[in-house]
Amino acid sequence: MIKDVFVILPLILILLISNTAFSKTIEKKIGYNLSKPDAIVTLPSILHEISGLTNIDSNTFACIQDENGLLFIYDAVKNTLKEEYVFHIDGDYEGIAKVDNTIYVLRSDGILFEIIDYTSVNFRLNSYMTGVPANNNEGLCFDKTNNRLLIACKGKIGKGPQFKDTRVIYGFDLKSKRLSEFPVFEFDLPTLKQFAIENNIILPVKTKKKDKNAEPIFKMRTSAIAINPISQKLFLLSASDHILFVFNRKGEVELIEYLNPELFNKAEGITFFNNGDMLITNEGQDKKPTLLRFNYK
Repeated sequence: MIKDVFVILPLILILLISNTAFSKTIEKKIGYNLSKPDAIVTLPSILHEISGLTNIDSNTFACIQDENGLLFIYDAVKNTLKEEYVFHIDGDYEGIAKVDNTIYVLRSDGILFEIIDYTSVNFRLNSYMTGVPANNNEGLCFDKTNNRLLIACKGKIGKGPQFKDTRVIYGFDLKSKRLSEFPVFEFDLPTLKQFAIENNIILPVKTKKKDKNAEPIFKMRTSAIAINPISQKLFLLSASDHILFVFNRKGEVELIEYLNPELFNKAEGITFFNNGDMLITNEGQDKKPTLLRFNYK
């Protein structure tokens, strides 16, 4: 029996080639040079497990970490933690989105917390059992055009081969406070892998010793999502794959980019300022948590 071998190609060399050959092309497509952040900031140790962020204004963002029911306000210009609020008990909090003066926080089990007037000592807290079918959910963002939140499942939404290669995003209507009956975005892994092959996108590949055909390796375990305010495209991070996906509003893939693990060791948060500048945060793991800023070009 021929065993599968994982050919990393080797990654350091491939990353250097990719950054040199494709960075300008990527920048033209999405407005960012993913190999050269405009700023890299080490975050405070209390944000070691940072797992989601959302923009507040042109200078600040709100974020959470996946252990405590704490809401943090961070100044990205002064690089300082401004405020800290307790909103609930400890839990696995993964996603966050701001809608006017309300903050929504997604727990991994699909429960959504609504923090109304979040800066007030008399804030109101509501919770919704969304009924998302996946056991693990990490992506949350505000879809202003449709007045809904997007909730991305990290993995499969059911057992059986029919769910193996499907990844989905549900919509949570902010008027009815109900989850969409069916996914509003549905992604097929073989289709995405074929896109990578046809567009000569450099990714780690899996092949057999006697088989010259190479198949890209990724599982698309969504860790964060956000809608770009300039292009209105959906940006999706898969931290475990070190990959950024970009889709148009029809859910059609437009970009798949492998991210340098040295910069993006565990990218679990993404948001945009209104001018298009992109922020991505990494959990600390065995390092320090970091904030990467990419100015929109």
